[in-house]
This record gives sequence, C-alpha cells and structure tokens, in this order.
Amino acid sequence: MAHLERCVRAAVRRPQEVVLLFLDEMGSYRWPARACDWMLAGPGVAASRRHKAGPTNRQQRLIGALNALSGPVEYLDTYLLGREQVSAFYRRLDQRYPAARRIYVVPDHWSIHHHNDGLATLRQVPRLEPVWLPTDAPWLNPIAKLWRWLRRDVLKGHRLADDWPPLRNQVNTFLDQFAHGSPALLRSVGLVGNGHLAYVLCSA
Repeated sequence: MAHLERCVRAAVRRPQEVVLLFLDEMGSYRWPARACDWMLAGPGVAASRRHKAGPTNRQQRLIGALNALSGPVEYLDTYLLGREQVSAFYRRLDQRYPAARRIYVVPDHWSIHHHNDGLATLRQVPRLEPVWLPTDAPWLNPIAKLWRWLRRDVLKGHRLADDWPPLRNQVNTFLDQFAHGSPALLRSVGLVGNGHLAYVLCSA
C-alpha cells in the first residue's frame, strides 16, 4: 500500500513523465441482472429462454484501465479474455502514452497477471511497471466502481437478452463517454473527494 501511495504521488508531481493506471476486468452476460422495474405489461419471453443458466447465456469480458489523474478509460471488449488478450492490452497501454517515461499499472490478483506470458510482455514493454495491490483490497482499485456503475445503468433490468449486438453497443457507448477523462467519473470512483486515494492525490 505504501508503494502504491508513492506511485500515486509520483504521477501527481511529474504528470508529463509518470502515468498511473488502475487495471481490472469484469464479465457480463446477455441475460440482465435483476433490478426493480415496472411496465404496463411484461414482454413475451419463450419458456425455453427464461432460465439464466445454460449455453445460450453468452458471456462478454472487459478489461479496462483508468487514468488516476485525468480519468480517461481505455478498455478492450472481447469474448475471450486470456493471456493473449491481456498481453495485447498491455501493449496498447504502452502505445496510448508515448511521451511517458514510466507507466504504473495497478492490477488485481487475478492469476493471469502473474502468468509467465504476461510477465514476459511486461519485460518487453519496460515502461510499464506493475504495482501489486494488497490481497483482498478492492477498495484500492477504483475502476471496480466504474464496473458497478456500468452494471447499474446498463446491465440491470435491460430488455436486450435476445439482441446481443445492441446490448454490447450500449456497454461500449457507456464506456466511450470516458475516453477523454471525466471529473464526474473521478468523483464517482473515489479519486476526488474524501476517500483515501483522493487524500493521497491531494496531499502529493
């Protein structure tokens, strides 16, 4: 945690040279998450499609990176998220910040980040340096709150279970609004305000 705080302060003090990105993944299904909703009459759903489990409940995966200072979000929307996709995302982040001398990436403890393939990719892009979070400390990875916002506003109670492409478009549209940064996003995820990371940023 102290190392993470030092990296945050370095990004604040040398923003032209140092970038800090919070990294995380999430999965979603075409069937909506439960939510309170109301309408005059429910849409007709075939009996065979009412159950959430089963091969028809297609899954999509996201990996994203949130810039801790200015709030731009870079993401990859993919059906499969494995070593190859994670390595490609690391290279994409390296290209996204060509002027930076150091790019700190703050991943969670998903085992794939510690796999030899991912670590080999990090050695190939030496500007990227992983900053490992303490175990069981999701409150130190604010992009997780962006996923919660996405689930709440897009994936709960939607009526697009039988129309996959528009649902994915809605997910992408939601994330694209943060492509160039957002003060509202920084407040929502706790990088501005009264949280611990906001305090570290302000006191740097």
